[in-house]
Amino acid sequence: MLKFVVRRLLLLVPILVGLSILVFAWVRALPGGPEAALLGERATPERVAQVRHEFGLDRPLYEQYASYIGKVVQGDFGQSIKTTRPVLDDIQTKFPATIELALAALLFAVLLGIPLGFLAARRYQTWVDNSSLVGSLLGISVPVFFLAYLLKYVFAVKLNWLPSTGRLDAIRDVAHPTGFYTLDAVLTRDWGAFTDAVRHLVLPGIALGTIPLAIVTRITRAAVLEVTNEDYVRTAEAKGLTRRVVNGRHVLRNAMLPVATVVGLQTGLLLSGAVLTEIVFAWPGMGSWLYEATFNRDFPVLEGGILFLAVVFVLVNLLVDISYGVLDPRIRLQGR
Repeated sequence: MLKFVVRRLLLLVPILVGLSILVFAWVRALPGGPEAALLGERATPERVAQVRHEFGLDRPLYEQYASYIGKVVQGDFGQSIKTTRPVLDDIQTKFPATIELALAALLFAVLLGIPLGFLAARRYQTWVDNSSLVGSLLGISVPVFFLAYLLKYVFAVKLNWLPSTGRLDAIRDVAHPTGFYTLDAVLTRDWGAFTDAVRHLVLPGIALGTIPLAIVTRITRAAVLEVTNEDYVRTAEAKGLTRRVVNGRHVLRNAMLPVATVVGLQTGLLLSGAVLTEIVFAWPGMGSWLYEATFNRDFPVLEGGILFLAVVFVLVNLLVDISYGVLDPRIRLQGR
């Protein structure tokens, strides 16, 4: 197992180098530049040249990249052009909010999607199966921003059951040692703050998790249907094993490989694709932060934020690869 993990870690090096080059090139290819956002109507050729020289944008691209990557390796992502705050400090502030939202959406998708997909497969071609197919199609088809506004209008505006913006009520003054509001509330035993943080997570978590829910449901259904027709499942049933043992030990475990792949990919996509949800619910996470940086042409923020999310996405996929070896020992034996 150790060799399997080390081999996957070594493969990350060229991937991360390639990602850094792509992110750097993409940011530099954006129209305009930070000088336009900073100077606005005061942008004369002389002042533009001064700003570009100040931020090193007048140097050759290979020099800019070498300087940037050298600082990144040392843990220095630069400073925001707009706020002059260190990018790493902003990441430490914004990333816990995005993680918390993504985990809420993922829990919603997995805790509902796997049982629904399993139930649909075991009730194949019944009303349960047909309903799951229709529901998953609707879940994939409805745009995230439309669903977010719909949930916000119904449950926050009309029914007034749940809050519509932010992570906590503005009047609540609590400590945030980790930046994860639910975890902080548990650590400080402030159960009122915990309840408030969970209530703020419900609507954005559902809006963000609807598409992953639909995907997990369909993949689970397809995987369970495929496994159910295998000889070892029929043999287990012929031996007189209970339905619970057959479903848990033989059907669900062997169906988890494709589900684990989807869950891993959706986790990375949730972390990087929460922009619309965060904007609608005024959620102070990485998505809304990068959205503002795009309009401000804040190159250090864009480069640091996107590269950081890309690294997280790659690490999540590494965990998925490791989970393969745990779920199916044949995979790690083949990698020796």
